[in-house]
Amino acid sequence: MQGNPIRKPDWLKVKFPAGANYTRIDRYHRLNGLNSVCRSAVCPNQGECWSQGTATFMILGTICSRHCRFCNVGSGHLDPPDPEEPMKVAKAIYELQLNHAVITTVTRDDLVDGGASQFVALIREIRKLTSECRIELLISDLQGNWEALASILAETPDILGHNVETVPRLYSQVRPEAEYQRSLSLLAEVSRLDSEIITKSGLMLGMGETEAEVLQVMTDLRQHDCQLLTLGQYLAPTRNHFPVQRYVPPQEFSAYAEQGLALGFAHVEAGPLVRSSYHAEEQYDASKRGVRG
Repeated sequence: MQGNPIRKPDWLKVKFPAGANYTRIDRYHRLNGLNSVCRSAVCPNQGECWSQGTATFMILGTICSRHCRFCNVGSGHLDPPDPEEPMKVAKAIYELQLNHAVITTVTRDDLVDGGASQFVALIREIRKLTSECRIELLISDLQGNWEALASILAETPDILGHNVETVPRLYSQVRPEAEYQRSLSLLAEVSRLDSEIITKSGLMLGMGETEAEVLQVMTDLRQHDCQLLTLGQYLAPTRNHFPVQRYVPPQEFSAYAEQGLALGFAHVEAGPLVRSSYHAEEQYDASKRGVRG
């Protein structure tokens, strides 16, 4: 399956990062030792998002307890959560004057609550400094620990995201330590516990999935009350990662977006360079205009 890598098409070219906002956020990260998924996951939108003054923070370190073949986040020795991290990230969000903060995490199966208490502490610290900032979380499956999930939801984040990443047939090859049904159940549990919190998920395309499989996942997500969906092109971080099987053209992403809206998603952000937090603020606004159910 490795073979020779497929040549990237022109539509995957991105502009070189530049601008005052990009420089400001990049400098802040370096000076304060903050982690961002923008950098750790080699996100293709880092230049655009940072230039617009937005960023996605990653908490609980830079080492993951799982070994997914699509991800550039490292694995290895896991340090205990940094008790100062919630305060540091909240301070950054406040000082960078963000209106919509996105916070994600490495997976921490080594922690009893999967890291939920760190999310709780962070939300509380953010709200001490600003009541205006919307909070979007992108969490792991918490190994099905719904008590831990409930503790996060009790702090009422505006959006709770959890990505299914790919179609269930590919889980054993791409993310063998995850369970498709568990991910769906988490999204449904969010809506059961607090129907006011917007739920969100995402898939990467180009891993060998079929159109029928993608549409089935989209249907499954809607049946589990997922309201927002992101669809983007999978880009292998290195030759050692799961290889790209196909580059999906922009028109196919547009077709999936139309089908997603027909299924009842409040908003579908779809395109080759789309990632979970891409245009996150616009996705939130669209969800508030949409109808849940």
